[in-house]
Amino acid sequence: MIATDSVVPQDAGDGDAFVDIRGLTVTFTGGRKPVRAVGGVDLQVRRGEVVALIGESGSGKSVTLRSLLKLHPPRKTAIGGDVRVGGLQVLKLPPAALADYRGKVAAMIFQEPLLALDPVYSVGAQIVESIRRHEPGTSAAAARRRALELFERVRIPSPERRLAAFPHEMSGGMRQRAMIALALACRPQLLLADEPTTALDATVQIQILLLLRELQREMGLAVIFVTHDIGAAIEVADRIAVMYAGRIVEEGPARALIRTPRHPYTLALLGSRAHGAMAKGGRLETIGGAPPDLANLPPGCAFAERCRFAQERCHAAPPPAVQVEPGHQARCLRIDATAASR
Repeated sequence: MIATDSVVPQDAGDGDAFVDIRGLTVTFTGGRKPVRAVGGVDLQVRRGEVVALIGESGSGKSVTLRSLLKLHPPRKTAIGGDVRVGGLQVLKLPPAALADYRGKVAAMIFQEPLLALDPVYSVGAQIVESIRRHEPGTSAAAARRRALELFERVRIPSPERRLAAFPHEMSGGMRQRAMIALALACRPQLLLADEPTTALDATVQIQILLLLRELQREMGLAVIFVTHDIGAAIEVADRIAVMYAGRIVEEGPARALIRTPRHPYTLALLGSRAHGAMAKGGRLETIGGAPPDLANLPPGCAFAERCRFAQERCHAAPPPAVQVEPGHQARCLRIDATAASR
């Protein structure tokens, strides 16, 4: 065990980012050709703020999230850029400090809890182990009491009995609540949620989302929330970042971004929502084509081949980020500085 103060995050001042990601790149090198899954992501998250990452599968959302815990296999992954959480340089943490950072400073709710939880230990035993690992002076009895409190907090029925249950003995919604309890066991300051409502029915999805938002506000957590569901992002997030082909193409306050999307990809995602189509009495819109090959990205805008507004210049070079209004920016050549400042 290393000294505790080696992984104590610094308090961010008013308006300062608790999570500060600059120029993050993630390239997988284990195949025939390098695959650039994330290509220069900048993202800031303040304490008490929820930021949602949305986009199609393969856009780099989960890869970005896992980089904040440095979970990618080091021999087959090249990570560049700067990732700071509470002032800690995550990508430079040595193994012992990284082990303390995971769970104590930042914790993750994984997409499929049945695979994330150890099948040969009871859920309660896994929570107790996590607490005692990060707080070595805690007795087994005290850790179990906290695990019970966490189960009650995430509203698991019959919490005393469920502590002794194995993951396969719990329903999908109950496993996800147990996963949330495990993530919160060591009182982290950053919560990473990787599509926490996948494979759950609609009613349970709403319950989980409301629970996460309630706990986030109560504990003042910074949260990065990955989802395909734009409706969920609107309900849960303060800000939304839209990812495509490993880059953030639009970012802004949730309501403003949904109300006035400026990137054609964001516009297309919103048009493909069933709710929007029903409201207009029309058919679901589709996004033609397919995402680009990340091992062979085009020289210009990655969305240009699928964009109905694309011009010849869009294929020449990646567009820079342009500020549409304070806190709202997009990467599209159709947005010029003059129009953005109006």
